[in-house]
Amino acid sequence: MIYTIRHRTTYDYGKPVGFARCMLRLTPVSSATQTLIESAVCISPTPLRLLVGQGPFGETTRTIILDRPHDQLVIEARSRVDVHAPERLPSAAPAWEAVRVAAFGTRQLGADGPAAYLYPTRRTPCVGAITDYARASFLAGRPIIEAACDLMVRIHRDFTYDPDTTTVSTPAIEAFEARSGVCQDFAHIMIAGLRGLGLPAAYVSGYLRTNPPPGRPRLEGADATHAWIALWCGESGWIGLDPTNAVPALNDHVVLATGRDYSDVAPIDGIILAPGKQAIKVEVDVVPEAD
Repeated sequence: MIYTIRHRTTYDYGKPVGFARCMLRLTPVSSATQTLIESAVCISPTPLRLLVGQGPFGETTRTIILDRPHDQLVIEARSRVDVHAPERLPSAAPAWEAVRVAAFGTRQLGADGPAAYLYPTRRTPCVGAITDYARASFLAGRPIIEAACDLMVRIHRDFTYDPDTTTVSTPAIEAFEARSGVCQDFAHIMIAGLRGLGLPAAYVSGYLRTNPPPGRPRLEGADATHAWIALWCGESGWIGLDPTNAVPALNDHVVLATGRDYSDVAPIDGIILAPGKQAIKVEVDVVPEAD
């Protein structure tokens, strides 16, 4: 399935901004499950400097510097991506305990290996309450994919999707205790629980198909950037799971970047020098070319 993606972010500032330095991660990756066909990023006003590079997890980065006063910044990314994920998750997988042993004994230290995704981060700490919540799905000897899907479904069932209860900086434990949040919170909670059990889990930033196929419900998180998790399953490889919607991340999901938590893959972050407030508007369209 080939998708055309439009991701437009508009910052309106209360007072002119004299200087801004931003990091953009707005180019979808190419991987075993998707191929980037083309991508472009347009920025207004035109930056003084633009440096294209690669982040530690293989994502394309753009660092921009603006040194002229401006009261609005518009960043629009357009991409075409061919998503060719399997139609379903693997039917067989090792027991989760065997995956844990393999993960801690791995020699794969690159971005595709499990080592970088085993340990807590500031946004995905090891918290006893979250680990215990996850442990209820991981019975002794249970296949890892079956257990992880059970955890995903429980998060979807037990937590309320509510954009008004958390912010981008809300700690995972606060969202967990409130049993409420958005896709970023649910991904962080699931990752913290899996890592607490010794399983490698990554944070995935990306997009959802804007309009579902006929007969299927619309997914929470469409029309904005979305987040889900990737779990390393040993010989079964990496699988994507979307706890916000309780579905595997397959052909309706487009990967933008993968990291340890949101801090590694934020689509746009940086600093500005200005005394006023700012308002942000994000518009996302993910449309299959067949439509």
